[in-house]
Amino acid sequence: MMMEDGFTEAHHRFKAFGPDTLSDTEHLALLLARLGRKKDPATLAARLISVFGSFAETIAAPESLLKMQGISRQLASDLKLVLAVPPRVLRKQIVGRTVLSRWDQVIDYCRASMAFEPREQFRILFLDKKNQLIADEVQQTGTVDHVPVYPREVVRRTLELSSSAIILVHNHPSGDPTPSRADIDMTRTIVEVARPLGILVHDHVIVGRNGHASMKGLALI
Repeated sequence: MMMEDGFTEAHHRFKAFGPDTLSDTEHLALLLARLGRKKDPATLAARLISVFGSFAETIAAPESLLKMQGISRQLASDLKLVLAVPPRVLRKQIVGRTVLSRWDQVIDYCRASMAFEPREQFRILFLDKKNQLIADEVQQTGTVDHVPVYPREVVRRTLELSSSAIILVHNHPSGDPTPSRADIDMTRTIVEVARPLGILVHDHVIVGRNGHASMKGLALI
């Protein structure tokens, strides 16, 4: 646990050498202090990390659970603003650019947007003929272990946007990105429905706290 001197030292270390020099607890404590938690932010940070597991999992936790750990409503809301920053920044790096040449950035964006969501989401990245991103939409939100996906609705929306290729993305709240049998079957159905209409499914990426899986990379599509 950081005492006051340790808290000050961590702040100086952050300013001098950047965030990689801080532990999750130190980073969270600094953030809580900046957001207005004046009473022993280091102790609160340590407790939150012990409950939720990491910095990322803490700020992604539902507000109701954060409040149960002594976080005020305002502070919980402010943490959600912090959570929204990385996907917003990363999205700017891929919009209007050739997505397939920036694959690492696409994965970073998808993980930042979805990896810590408590429920499954199904997202589609819509591309034009140059494989540039023209739209990015969450199509469905489901439960902790299932999200309904309707292949014909996927194709219908793709045609509405005059998109010629898509990348499918969804998350596994369990943390394990391994595709399930249902994931594979659903993806192959979308590929088959889309193909006669000239729509290419580049990949289906599954993201989780423990990494990501590419169905194309796994030779599943």
